[in-house]
Amino acid sequence: AAALSPLPSLCLQIAVRACFLGFAFGCGLLLSAGRSAWRHFGWYMCSLSLFHYSEYLVTAINNPRSLSLDSFLLNHSFEYNLAALSSWVEFTLEKLLFPELKQITWLSTVGLLMVIFGDCLRKAAMLTAGSNFNHIVQNEKSDTHTLVTSGVYGWFRHPSYVGWFYWSIGTQVLLCNPICVVGYALASWRFFRERIEEEEITLIHFFGEEYLEYKRKVPSGLPFIKGVKVEL
Repeated sequence: AAALSPLPSLCLQIAVRACFLGFAFGCGLLLSAGRSAWRHFGWYMCSLSLFHYSEYLVTAINNPRSLSLDSFLLNHSFEYNLAALSSWVEFTLEKLLFPELKQITWLSTVGLLMVIFGDCLRKAAMLTAGSNFNHIVQNEKSDTHTLVTSGVYGWFRHPSYVGWFYWSIGTQVLLCNPICVVGYALASWRFFRERIEEEEITLIHFFGEEYLEYKRKVPSGLPFIKGVKVEL
């Protein structure tokens, strides 16, 4: 059989990922409709699949030139996949050993609200930044690259990271996973601290004093993360 040409092959891979996420979302809805201990896991499945699908969708609307299969963030990193697997294992083991721990509806509701807030903040940041937003830190300034300081960027310097930070922790509060709540908080904090420092070095190189002034006025948005230190 003849090999598929690049474009149909790419479209097929996009369709497979989108169908997989849609299937996961549907399964989550079915679990959410029940009254079993898996109901909150259904909330989690809906949240997780919607997050990844909307990452691709908003990128397609916002910055189609940077669109790729990686825009789904399904293959974000080995550590990200390991963290997800760890949360599923913890939920399953604790459901078997301590089933009452997975029935704390008010706590799962708090987690769901964190998830909704975090995802909405991240998507608002992506839409506000427009073509300036990219999943990969840019090392070269393009002709259309501008410093965005309006909207949610007037609240935090890195609203997309703030959103993702609280979204990730919220998924574990939703699942009532005490071990992963701590693990996710520490791992996410460390990741974003390093990512923000790397990104701010680039932004200072791109925008100079304009970014330094913005940095002085607007917080990073993440606890105990001030960003790259600038020697005066």
